[in-house]
Amino acid sequence: MSSTSLVYRSAAGYELVMRLLYGRHYRARMAVVAAQVPDGASVFECCCGPATMYRRCLRARTSTYVGLDVNPRFVTRLQAEGIDARRVDLRDATSPLPVADVGLIQASLYHFLPDAASLLERMLIAARSLVIVSEPIRNLSTGGAGLLAVLARRNTDPGVGGHHARFDERSLDDLMHRYAERVRRRFILPGGREKAYVLDAR
Repeated sequence: MSSTSLVYRSAAGYELVMRLLYGRHYRARMAVVAAQVPDGASVFECCCGPATMYRRCLRARTSTYVGLDVNPRFVTRLQAEGIDARRVDLRDATSPLPVADVGLIQASLYHFLPDAASLLERMLIAARSLVIVSEPIRNLSTGGAGLLAVLARRNTDPGVGGHHARFDERSLDDLMHRYAERVRRRFILPGGREKAYVLDAR
């Protein structure tokens, strides 16, 4: 396993960098995605990080939650808070996903390129109702030379190796076209840098 970048070494560091990257839209983008989860649903979140969406937007609205992440620091902290968090390397196709009403992944599908579809297939099998994907389509890490671009490029490894490939809107749409009959809705998130898809799981 490669060394973990600074962003992924602590929840506080992660939150700080995400706020810098998303600016005033940081909370709004999260709230819009969380609003797609039906009240009372059970949820599993892939690549949950410090489970910010759950703690801020979903805790009071969901019946159960399971956070999955490869980073032991995040998982240990969440477990200490009483949150059901499990250390899982989701690149391993044999790693089990919990069964829940809703499967969720936010701004992390790029970690599974070039075969992101394999994780989506597993999420669609594990989810009873919906799979919600939100993913950056305008990436600071793949363009520009400013401070934020450099920060994004240097701090996107959760501890499993570098991830230089990213989605743009066309490549994300191409992936989701495979599931065209399942797509309930698609929309751009506040700030214009991410696109979300809500898929019927069954």
